[in-house]
Amino acid sequence: MTGVSPPLVLKIGGSLQGCAREICTLLKEQAVPVLIVPGGGAFADLARECKVEGSAAHWMAIAAMEQYGWFLSSFGLPVTARLCTPARPIILLPYGPLRSLDPLPHRWEVTSDTIAAWCAHTLHIPLVLLKSVDGIHSGGRLCASVLSPLPTEDVDPCFLPFVLEHRVPAQVISGRSPDRIRAALKGNPTIGTTICF
Repeated sequence: MTGVSPPLVLKIGGSLQGCAREICTLLKEQAVPVLIVPGGGAFADLARECKVEGSAAHWMAIAAMEQYGWFLSSFGLPVTARLCTPARPIILLPYGPLRSLDPLPHRWEVTSDTIAAWCAHTLHIPLVLLKSVDGIHSGGRLCASVLSPLPTEDVDPCFLPFVLEHRVPAQVISGRSPDRIRAALKGNPTIGTTICF
């Protein structure tokens, strides 16, 4: 089965809204089996502006992810409300599965980063986070690999502890580089950060 890409969870960060069309077009062209977890982006920012906390903030932010998912679908990718191992590029509308299972703490420190990690853990498949940065930076430098939790503002505070505790194969790369996206989808080395165990 040479050339067949393994299934992945692929989180498309909300900060990539301006190049979302190009990313979705690339995913359609590559025809790889990815379950796309949408970020929150501008929609989550609106929820933050409401100055709510706890459960209300949690579900408003997940509803914001769902809005971003519909935005991504406008570029020709199908959607699903079911958490499932993908056979093709498909966008997860996360509100239903998360509302049903309610697996994560209700606080702002849990964002779409950790939600995507939970999806990958639940499905037992690797995770790639597409961000507006080259990977995870700490102490002013790009980390090629991460072995333990470290201070960073490039992922949410719960992401690294969750991925390391649950041993989720994960990579963080720039979603602004088509070549890096293609490499990550094929499991090839590229510039970014790999979380190691």
